[in-house]
Amino acid sequence: MIFLTRRERFSAAHRMFRTDWSDEENKNVFGKCSNPNWHGHNYVLWVTIKGEPSPEQGFVMNINILKQIILEKVIDKIDHKNINLEVEFMQGRLATTENLAVAIWNELEPSVKLAGAMLHCIKIEETENNSIEYYG
Repeated sequence: MIFLTRRERFSAAHRMFRTDWSDEENKNVFGKCSNPNWHGHNYVLWVTIKGEPSPEQGFVMNINILKQIILEKVIDKIDHKNINLEVEFMQGRLATTENLAVAIWNELEPSVKLAGAMLHCIKIEETENNSIEYYG
């Protein structure tokens, strides 16, 4: 089994808050991440796929195909956007990095499978000290 990882970057704003809570309750739970005027991050996204190399090409998946899938399904939709307001695949979800990792998995998995590989892991670095990994 071969594991192949592609790294991409995006910048986005978000606010972690629940509409059914007061600003004070949100601040107590989410701290400065619940700023009503939003805040942003320069995210780093790692997408790891797995599979057996093709006998014809020697690839698990052509890295250029993986790059195009990630750009089309995720980066083009989220880069320089407000995650809460503008990113369709995050609608109805708290804009945490955990939920973002699950949503990105759901966006990528069908296309990766169609291209002949299996999605293994979504890793998102929100800050240099905080990252999330999701394995489906």
